[in-house]
Amino acid sequence: MERSNESPGHKLKRAREKLRLTYRDVERASQEIAARRSDDEFAIALSRLADIENKGTVPTIYRLYSLCAIYRLEFRELLGWYGIPLEMLPADALHIKLSQTHVVQFESPDSFTVPVFKENEKEIDLNRTAFLSHVVKQWGKTGLAFLNGLDTRHLRFGLIGLEDWSMHPVLHPGSLVLIDDGRRRIATSGWTNELDRPIYFLEHRDGYLCGWCASDSGSLIVQPHPSSQAKPAVFPVSEVDILGQVTGVAMLLAPGKPRHPRGGATPAESPNP
Repeated sequence: MERSNESPGHKLKRAREKLRLTYRDVERASQEIAARRSDDEFAIALSRLADIENKGTVPTIYRLYSLCAIYRLEFRELLGWYGIPLEMLPADALHIKLSQTHVVQFESPDSFTVPVFKENEKEIDLNRTAFLSHVVKQWGKTGLAFLNGLDTRHLRFGLIGLEDWSMHPVLHPGSLVLIDDGRRRIATSGWTNELDRPIYFLEHRDGYLCGWCASDSGSLIVQPHPSSQAKPAVFPVSEVDILGQVTGVAMLLAPGKPRHPRGGATPAESPNP
C-alpha cells in the first residue's frame, strides 16, 4: 500500500523487503548489472544502499536504473518519488525560450489522461467548428502534455471545422484551439497586427465560430480573416455567447490536399439576422 508521506528511501526499503532481499542480495545483483553494462557506476555497495534507505542519500541515475531492475520498479515512478515529474517536461520546456528552430522529442506521458468528449462523439461533425468541454482524442497525449503545469481551471478546447476557412491562414481548418473562458470581454485596442489581435470563440443559435470581434450599438460583429473572403457576421448581443479568447492552437498541415473553395459562406458563418 502506497504511503504518500514516506520518503523515497523508505519506499525503496519496502520494495526490497517485499521481495525478501538482503543488502547483500542487492549488492550482488547490482554488480551483475554493472558487469553486463561494463560500467561500475551501476553497482551499489552495502553502505551506499543503507544511506539511500536511511539517510536520504539520492542515488545516481545509474544506481536508480539498477534499483528499478532489481526491484521491478517503473523508472518514471521512481523518479517521481524523488520529485522529478517527467510528465511536466513538455510544460517546463515551453517556458524556456530558444532562438533556434528545433525538434521536440518528448515521449507521450503515460500519466497524462486524455479526457473524452462532453458531446456524443458520433454526433460531432468535424466539418463544422465545434466546442469541446475537454479534448479531441485523435490529437493524442504528446501535444496535450504541454498543458501540464498551466492553470487549466479556465481552459476549454475548440475544434475548427474541416470546412471552416474563416480564419485561415491564422487558424487552419482542423485546428485544435485552446480557449480561456476567463477572457470574455472584447478588447478594443492593444494590438499592432493581425497575429496580436485577440481571436474569440463564440456560440450562436446555429453553432460555433471563431473570429476577431467588435461591438457596435448592441450588435456583435465577428470579422473573419480577409484572406478567407468570408463576410463578417453580425449578431444581436443577446443572441451570441462569447465562450472565451483563443490563447493557443495546434494545427495539422496537409499541403498535398486541395483547399476547399472559399467563394461561398462557410459553416462558421451566420447569416445576418
